[in-house]
Amino acid sequence: MAHILIVEDDRLVLTGLANGLEALGYVASKASSGEQALEILDTVKPDLVVIDACLPGISGIETAKQILQRLDIPVIFLSAYDDPQTVRDAVMLGGMSYLVKPITVKQLVPAIESALARAGDITKLKELEENLATALKQSREISIAIGMLMERYNISAEDAFEILRAHARTVRR
Repeated sequence: MAHILIVEDDRLVLTGLANGLEALGYVASKASSGEQALEILDTVKPDLVVIDACLPGISGIETAKQILQRLDIPVIFLSAYDDPQTVRDAVMLGGMSYLVKPITVKQLVPAIESALARAGDITKLKELEENLATALKQSREISIAIGMLMERYNISAEDAFEILRAHARTVRR
């Protein structure tokens, strides 16, 4: 089951969410401040962070920004406030969801599952992008090699490609 880091300065909310998620089979780590959350990340890599947007000290928004710079994990924001600027900041940072407290574990779980699924989709898209970039680079290099062979030996593109293919088979690449 997923490992969730909960960052909440209200001890009652923090304990309630952590206990509720653990009862449902999640692994929960707790932090009562942004500073403590960043310390926890030195030893633990959670699958998702649920963070209060308005923490004392380092704000939840700033803490999430630092977390996202260190790790590529989804973040869900919680807040007692629904002011448009805080919501906009959370969304611009890449928050998967913004939930207004009070919230129950039953309400939080669908947001967690959705965020984890979207994060998985994003990871797959990033891998696909890397694979496509590699393929495009290799295709470009092959086209250059074909062009060089065509120019050097005054042959067709098909003949140049066959020379490259034969060479690749010979060297088993």
